[in-house]
Amino acid sequence: MTRFIVVIPARLSSSRLPNKAMADIAGVPMVVRTAQRAEQSQASSVYVATDDASIYDAVSHHGFNALLTRTDHPSGTDRLAEAVEQLGLEDDAIIVNVQGDEPLIPPAMITELAGCLATQPDAALATCACPIQHADQFFDPGVVKVVCTREHHALYFSRAPIPWARDALADGQQRLAHKLPALHHIGIYAYRAAFLKQFPGLNKGPLEHFESLEQLRALENNYSIFVQVVPSLPAPGVDTAADLERVRRAWSEQTF
Repeated sequence: MTRFIVVIPARLSSSRLPNKAMADIAGVPMVVRTAQRAEQSQASSVYVATDDASIYDAVSHHGFNALLTRTDHPSGTDRLAEAVEQLGLEDDAIIVNVQGDEPLIPPAMITELAGCLATQPDAALATCACPIQHADQFFDPGVVKVVCTREHHALYFSRAPIPWARDALADGQQRLAHKLPALHHIGIYAYRAAFLKQFPGLNKGPLEHFESLEQLRALENNYSIFVQVVPSLPAPGVDTAADLERVRRAWSEQTF
């Protein structure tokens, strides 16, 4: 069995849903619900890395490990890098990054992704994707697409519809070409600690700047990303008030 830990980066501020991490879900803060799901994976331990004392206290109160990190991190991955430093992890340690607004994340997905990275010695990190089934997803810039090599290593991530089926789309109609290998990226990552230690010092390139996709920093700096293809999307996370109500119902009715 692959040994790994889960680190959940969490901050209190959120432009679309204020105090999102502390939103109540069946009597428990959302970040704690996410930790409870992560705990059901085969992780050896689960940590919440936060810059806010109220999140730290809530996580600790519910029996989970909490790390208080700096307030100036530009991204969750930078926060994970500080967590790796605080924990003193060896370079080959595997860390799965679960977002704090994913209280319905399947525990099996966490475990399987860690195992995938362990079998890919040339990859610095691993992530997930699933086949795109509908044209509206393919052409939606809010859906991040990824194209891969035959060995499932990422070639590129984009908000654009890639790969572009030239002949099938020549008439300007938005459709999915037959058997097009279009993949919907899923935002869960497994990292080797060595990569996270290097990440804060990596240059942010033009591809990341224009696409606003942090994972492109790894590709632009010649790190390999393994992509595990899963059959379908997991339940979505919480971005809006409507998402929060949907998740509250799911936890109340245990329909996940």
